[in-house]
Amino acid sequence: ETHSSFAERLRRGDQLFGTCIISTSPHFAVATSKTGCDFVFIDTEHIPIDREKLSWMCRTYSALGMAPIVRVPEPEPYRACSHLDGGAAGIVFPYVESIPELQSLVGAVKYKPIKGQRLQTMLAATTDRSVPAPPALAAALQPNTALAAIANIESRVALDNLDTLLSGAPMLDAVLVGPHDLSLSLDIPCDWSHHDFHEAINTIITKARAHGIGAGVHYSFDQAVQYQQQWMSRGANFIVHSSDMVLYANALRADFAALRSGAPPRQAATLPDPVV
Repeated sequence: ETHSSFAERLRRGDQLFGTCIISTSPHFAVATSKTGCDFVFIDTEHIPIDREKLSWMCRTYSALGMAPIVRVPEPEPYRACSHLDGGAAGIVFPYVESIPELQSLVGAVKYKPIKGQRLQTMLAATTDRSVPAPPALAAALQPNTALAAIANIESRVALDNLDTLLSGAPMLDAVLVGPHDLSLSLDIPCDWSHHDFHEAINTIITKARAHGIGAGVHYSFDQAVQYQQQWMSRGANFIVHSSDMVLYANALRADFAALRSGAPPRQAATLPDPVV
């Protein structure tokens, strides 16, 4: 199955595995394709990647059978549309806290390229049955149904209002927890074992799945595999596991530790006798 059905797979609860890709090298795409990734998460919020290079990355990963999911720097629809034009299979809006932000995301992804008042009318038709659906609705949706609209849930405000938020954006495909920002918002910075941290994540996963959309966590800190397995048991299906940079550093650190532990003690170099 290709990324043409990625949004549908998110919604129906298929377990989808991927990682955050920081390297822009084309060689990395080939290596990643051999790992079993269903998708790659490309983060333009924190990683500087220009538009042309990003498009090459999206097209390359897509051609290799991995859906490129791009997080934009802010909840802004125009840049989201440009990245979809460049080949992204889905868009993540960061730090979403309001229904207008969610509707802006859905509008950019599901109704591209319609904008302005026409778009607002079409969005209203999805949430208010008293507003008649414009005749162009089905035609506008058809080419975009495979594109994924994903919201980052990263704050106490979003957590406390999650049911309202999800009810206000019925065409959302998934939520993705940003654990670092969430821990800060909960006043337990980077305390990954804290009860409140896990309770918040479990709540987000449970509510998202109850609304019929995908849910996951982008996690690259302590006990990443164990925590991801725990969240999967709660219903998480959008598994953004670590990043190429973290996995590389962890593997190299472990290899060097093993090599050093088995290496003979260092001795002073013995210099040859000088030639007289």
